[in-house]
Amino acid sequence: MTTIAIPGSVTRDTLAAELQEARERTLLLLTPLSDDDLRAQHDPLMSPILWDLGHIAHFEELWLTRNLDGPIEFVEMPGLYNPFEHPRSERGRLALPGLEHCRRVMEEIRRQVLEGLATIDLDSPKPLLNGGYVYRMVLQHEYQHNETILQTLQLKQGNPYSPAVRWDVPPQPHFDEGQPAGMTRFPGGLVEIGTDDRSVAYDNERARHQIALEPFWIDVNPVTNAEYERFVAAGGYTRREYWSDAGWRWVQESGAHAPKYWTRVDGAWVTRSMDRIGRVEPTHPVSHVCYYEAEAFARFAGKRLPTEFEWEAAASWDPQAGTARAYPWGDEVVTRTLANVDQLTFGTAPVGSYRSNMSAIGCYGMIGDVWEWTTSDFLPYPGFESFPYPEYSEAFFGSEYKVLRGGSWATRPGAIRNTFRNWDYAIRRQIFSGFRCARDA
Repeated sequence: MTTIAIPGSVTRDTLAAELQEARERTLLLLTPLSDDDLRAQHDPLMSPILWDLGHIAHFEELWLTRNLDGPIEFVEMPGLYNPFEHPRSERGRLALPGLEHCRRVMEEIRRQVLEGLATIDLDSPKPLLNGGYVYRMVLQHEYQHNETILQTLQLKQGNPYSPAVRWDVPPQPHFDEGQPAGMTRFPGGLVEIGTDDRSVAYDNERARHQIALEPFWIDVNPVTNAEYERFVAAGGYTRREYWSDAGWRWVQESGAHAPKYWTRVDGAWVTRSMDRIGRVEPTHPVSHVCYYEAEAFARFAGKRLPTEFEWEAAASWDPQAGTARAYPWGDEVVTRTLANVDQLTFGTAPVGSYRSNMSAIGCYGMIGDVWEWTTSDFLPYPGFESFPYPEYSEAFFGSEYKVLRGGSWATRPGAIRNTFRNWDYAIRRQIFSGFRCARDA
């Protein structure tokens, strides 16, 4: 398997290998699917998978051929695969070509891309080319659509998706009865947030800046199913005092009474992850909860959700050294042996399964398993500069979106780091989202 690089030197061979590996994974995920599966819109929240494939291909064509070495022509390919011209809810009605056509187009675009890569100057002073940034941007775009496809497949009705390949959680030692739990304290002070990297990081992760944080406590582990089930059993979805005004409106309108995919069978909670159906595993992180559910649980527990800055400080900042880490464990590139990432476990793991996935202050599992909700709106950092196009980040800044951090089991290693910022509407539950709580010190 190709190792996904972090900021630093890059070669044409490395980029070609990463492009190839990314495409192999995309096609592997599709292996068990029929043409009908690929064409169907399994939920109005998500695109038909054929649309995702066409969008992946034409985004690559746009940035690695048309926009590669000249003025930026478009920021999204006009027409069928433009997400702004065609919102998700209407993509099921589009006249999408079949899989074989999509594959031929993807192969032809890739041929052109590799021809261009053979002669490109990766030391160019042009920001798009320097260090291979635009190639990494396109790679991350495909990685992120892989996760979007998996959200779609989890929503698939009828015959559930059965993967062609499935990995077991690595046989690392689990914690014994003395498993760390509870909360750990962050001492506060000046910390560095974000990054100045321009070889991998998106514009919304920049610029690196200092902020002053008050001391706070944060959960050692993400909230587990067992903890969340206590909230459900206590009537959490019917008790107004736990919910914000917006959250209570959502409960009333949605009729939600448990996390998405939980159902009550013979007095026990049962859930589904792709084709695996069984009792809710008490030691796994709770998943498929929206921001409002996370917020309500935190009130029930006498806590609150962290801000994204508290989350990043807990994940990255080493108070003794006064430095930030690229990942909770250090600067070693994330792999599936360090964290539950890279998709092919097709579900969460028990908390503590990855002993090395620990931050300097003792938080476990901050990368992988579930995206973690924060209280922060998606806003620009001081010194933000849109690059290479405002429609990636700038168009979404505002109070409509909440920031999530840390990635999930469905996140590819090349698309996650301590500084990575995801965002979504507070009501979204189809994403692989959970949370951990914080409180003032």
